Amino acid sequence: MSGGTVATGRRGSVVPAAERGATRIADRVVAKIASQAAREAVGVLPPDAAPPHATVVVRPHAHPGGGGTAPSRAAYVRVHLDLDYPCDIGARCHAVRRHVAERVRAGVSMEVPEVTVQVERLHLTGTAGTARGRTR
Repeated sequence: MSGGTVATGRRGSVVPAAERGATRIADRVVAKIASQAAREAVGVLPPDAAPPHATVVVRPHAHPGGGGTAPSRAAYVRVHLDLDYPCDIGARCHAVRRHVAERVRAGVSMEVPEVTVQVERLHLTGTAGTARGRTR
């Protein structure tokens, strides 16, 4: 069929695309995808580090340019994570932001205008021969 219509099973009965409705994806599903993506981006953490978790708010999102299309839904993601230290914190947070946005876009076809990364704790990774005490 063409023209954006789908047959409903009855003869001659066709429902236009605009009247069929839309699929709604629960915020918690998007949060699970974001958490998994953050775990993938962070990599191996110290054993005492908490696994990354995410909170998500899904809101209507108007398309830039204000075209005639209906607004889509956008996921605003906040990821909470622990990191090992010393490391390049900025680079790791950037990698998490980028990976989470890509995975949410690919997984649920939502725009991700914002991914906020909140580092909860830094875990000092000790190396053999490192003196205990203050680290600068």
